[in-house]
Amino acid sequence: MGYGIKLLVWGEYACFTRPEMKVERVSYDVITPSSARGILEAIHWKPAIRWVIDRIHVVSPIRFENIRRNEVESKASPRKKAIYITEERQQRASLVLKNVEYIIEAHFEMTGKGGAEETPEKHYNIFLRRARQGQCFHRPYFGCREFQVNFELIEENERLYTYENVHPGERDLGFMLLDQTFHVNAKGETKEVIPHFFRAKMVDGVIEIPCLNDREVNR
Repeated sequence: MGYGIKLLVWGEYACFTRPEMKVERVSYDVITPSSARGILEAIHWKPAIRWVIDRIHVVSPIRFENIRRNEVESKASPRKKAIYITEERQQRASLVLKNVEYIIEAHFEMTGKGGAEETPEKHYNIFLRRARQGQCFHRPYFGCREFQVNFELIEENERLYTYENVHPGERDLGFMLLDQTFHVNAKGETKEVIPHFFRAKMVDGVIEIPCLNDREVNR
């Protein structure tokens, strides 16, 4: 295992869309591991490292809220003018999470794609410095770009919980998206995207995240 970190993240709204819902957006009950990884990569990422999510602490109560959002029915393109994007705008209902707060426990592993100067200590200290100062390459978000993430580093000597556990006992969250793997051709073009799912269980507010090569992960 590589160098580990703990990050507190929170926000007003979140939407981690279930892939089985085709038209309307319906969020998972909690943040997905791939979304958690995206938050860490927004703070610090280089080809030399790969973030691995170890566990997720669900700090706040799980609350849903129905909202309506304006969405565009097709992908943005440089060939499209703003007038066409306006004509394609649709209002859709979304079942989103409200007032979310999580603690992400993760570590990074070296990929071997860096030079001799790419040491674990270097990347670990860079992440700590950037997280302490609130720096990020782009603003991390909870599933949708308008649902921005606030974050704060939890230092090694700080306790994870300084308040009462709001999720005592065990809760089965069903199958959840763990991550995706991308198969590319010789030209670097993505030919196939393979999703990986796992059976998420929350025990006393904590979700243990399996590795992609574990038996319990569905491919």
